[in-house]
Parts: sequence; C-alpha cells; structure tokens
Amino acid sequence: MARNAEKAMTTLARWRAAQVQEAGGQRERRPYLASECNDLPQAEKWRLQIVREIAKKVAQIQNGNYIKFYIS
Repeated sequence: MARNAEKAMTTLARWRAAQVQEAGGQRERRPYLASECNDLPQAEKWRLQIVREIAKKVAQIQNGNYIKFYIS
C-alpha cells in the first residue's frame, strides 16, 4: 500500500497537469541535441538551464549532509 506522501504527490501531479493543460498546453521541451536548436536566444536559454541544473547537482553532491540516496 502506498504511503500518504506518495498519494499526495500523485494528487499534486494530477492537479498540476490539469493546471498546465488549462493554461494553454504543455511547456516547450528542451531539445535533445544542440544541433536541433536554430535560434541563438533560444539556444542560450537552454544552455543556461543546463548550467543551472549541473550547478545544482554539483552543490548537492558536495553537501556533506545530503543523503547519498537522493543523489541521482
């Protein structure tokens, strides 16, 4: 049987999906390959997003108090 936290996350995910759909559809997905992006401002946007994600993961890894289980 699922835990209450897991049930709440499922409900939250469903609510968020409905909210996004109501707002006008899905967000734009990041291209898998850099060669798929032909617009410089858009490419810079994706690059900054990737740099932020990498910095966040590195900070989590370097945090001594962070449980190793959560590092993915």
